[in-house]
Amino acid sequence: MLKKHSVLIGTTASLLLLSIAMMVYPGGSVFDNNAVGFDLTKNFISNLFGAKALNGSDNPARYWADAGMIFFAVSFAMFFMRFSEKIPQKSAANVIKYAGAGGMIFTFLVVTPLHDIMITIASTMFLLSIFYITVFVLKSKLYFLKVLCVISMLNFYFTLYLYGFGNLVYLPIMQKITYFSMIILILLLDYFTTKEDFEHIKISNSHKNVAN
Repeated sequence: MLKKHSVLIGTTASLLLLSIAMMVYPGGSVFDNNAVGFDLTKNFISNLFGAKALNGSDNPARYWADAGMIFFAVSFAMFFMRFSEKIPQKSAANVIKYAGAGGMIFTFLVVTPLHDIMITIASTMFLLSIFYITVFVLKSKLYFLKVLCVISMLNFYFTLYLYGFGNLVYLPIMQKITYFSMIILILLLDYFTTKEDFEHIKISNSHKNVAN
């Protein structure tokens, strides 16, 4: 039972810990160093990781935030390893498993001073794994998940676009939207997909090879 719900438990713990971190964050944002508390529309999650808050105060939020990112990374890594077992093609399964789970190491390292480079590496590996998952979902009969996979990836790409061009107005908001949408996608994929959903893809490819 615990193993079945491990991804849900881990992501829930991550959300709770990050919520506590936001509540105890002293204040300050890139828009206003003297702002009080954490504003979802003005602050970045990365603001929670520093030893000092942006207003110069000691930052007790960092410990809660670091713990939250540990649970986030571990639960997502478990998902990618578990989901890879549902994919009939070994090469694709390995990409999902190793790029997805391996990328979670770099995801946790965003809490360090190497934040920017870790974001680049983690995002690349995460999107590669999600892209492979999306390809298989699009070939399945999981119609709702097809739409959700495409929307989630577009959200992620748009957020990276804003990040790359330094658009600070909408980036804090899109960061949270992308974060929550990916958690929802991962949980739905974890609970509402089976190995049988993708078995026909392997059969279809085999028939194609025979025909050639």
